[in-house]
Parts: sequence; structure tokens; C-alpha cells
Amino acid sequence: MPVNCLGYFSSQGQKMDESLPCPPDPKRNAYLELDDRVLLSQSDVDTYRARGPGGQKRNKTDSAVRLRHHPTHLIVIAVESRSQHENRARALKRLRHAIALHIRAPLDAGRYETSQTLATCVTPSGQLRVGVKNARYNHVVAEVLDLLHACGCQVSSTAAKLGISTGNLVAFFQRDVKVKARVNQMRAIAGIKPLR
Repeated sequence: MPVNCLGYFSSQGQKMDESLPCPPDPKRNAYLELDDRVLLSQSDVDTYRARGPGGQKRNKTDSAVRLRHHPTHLIVIAVESRSQHENRARALKRLRHAIALHIRAPLDAGRYETSQTLATCVTPSGQLRVGVKNARYNHVVAEVLDLLHACGCQVSSTAAKLGISTGNLVAFFQRDVKVKARVNQMRAIAGIKPLR
């Protein structure tokens, strides 16, 4: 079974409750833009032997990969493959997604203007359309969550600022289990009922 652990850790290395707000980081978009080599250089890369099924080679090589990103204190793990290279690539994708989910960039809802990246993902009929495999996906998720945070976690206010319907925004959140979970964590902190 695939393992995809995301965690937020304090600068002292202690695991923090994911329901707590993360400190805003204006460099978040820069982290999302980094190429793999630079992102790896900012991280501790641990390899180890993973437990579980996988055949004869499973416990003979250090194929599992754990990345600890120093600037954001996020930790991601990939263990699905018996190939360390494949697991490293998966861990990098997960790190980018974790940054988009957990690290907020400062945003003023009153002065908000949709970025060019997000604008290209909104159809002429006002539908937010971007797939999980699209290179722009993490940028869009990050911007939408920043705006949601700036709007007090009110989905209707956020949708209005984006120029899309509330139903379309909720559908966007529900397409990715991790995005929906993060939205519900943010709403719980704000004292608002979770999305269904």
C-alpha cells in the first residue's frame, strides 16, 4: 500500500499539529519554481530499507526516500517502488504538493488580482479547470488556498474573488483528497464547519 506521509515540523525538529496555521512564507512560490536539483540541495535526503511486500529485493537495498526540506520544515516520504530513483522523483512531487498545501504566502484579499497562471486555468464560462498532473497545479492550489485563508476560509467569498461559482470551487477542492483535507483543517481553525 502506498505511503504518503506529510508533516510539518518546527525549527527544533518537533512534529507540529497540522491543524495549526503555518507561518506565512513569501518565498513559497520560489520554492515551487525550483528545479529538482536545487530543491534536493535544500533538503536532507535519507534512504532506508522499507518494510512490507515487494519481493526478494525489497529488504536488500535502501530504496525508500525521505526528504526533509530545511526552509519549510516539511517532510515527505516515498516507498512504493523498489527503485530509489523512482521514489526520489515521487518524494520531490510530494514535497512540491506539500509546500502548496501547507505554506501560505501573504495575500491581501482587498487588493487581490488573479495571477496569470490561475487565469489561464479558468475557462471562458467561469470554470476552474486544471488537472493534478498539470505543471501549474501546485501553483493554482497554493494561490487558491492563500486566497481562501485571506477571505477567512469563506468559500463563497473566495469563489467570488476568483470569478467562479462556489460549486465549482468546492468541486476543485474535492478532486484532491489532500486539498480537501487541508481546506477542512483551515476551516476548523477558523471555526467554520467542514466541507462535505
